[in-house]
Amino acid sequence: MRATYGAWQLRCETLPGAQSEQCALVQTVSASDRQNVGLLILAFRTADKKASLLRVIAPLGVLLTSGLGLRIDDVNVGATDFVRCLPNGCVAEARLTDELLGKLKAGKAATFIIFQTPEEGVGVPVSLEGFATGYDALK
Repeated sequence: MRATYGAWQLRCETLPGAQSEQCALVQTVSASDRQNVGLLILAFRTADKKASLLRVIAPLGVLLTSGLGLRIDDVNVGATDFVRCLPNGCVAEARLTDELLGKLKAGKAATFIIFQTPEEGVGVPVSLEGFATGYDALK
């Protein structure tokens, strides 16, 4: 861990075969009513610095077809698909467009919604405190 920005940590590492280190803004959270439902959230710039991504790793067992929903300050922002599952969880990714980035930077709180059944969505609260400053510190 390189630094802390509010609820977010700036972590950097050099991946095997990479020319330079990759940094990400990271937060790990759990649903308040279900401690076994946790998310790992990463915001980072791609290695070529041409795009930014928001990657969320959800626990195994989520309903993949329902995707991952996002609300910022109680406003529905949209949803993205899960792209693959790994031994440590299922991965959803969304491009951090200027619009989405602006909402995350200006927001106070986000809620990521995962589904365990088609009828049962679980909202996982995420603090956006420090996100703007931390994101601006990314290389």
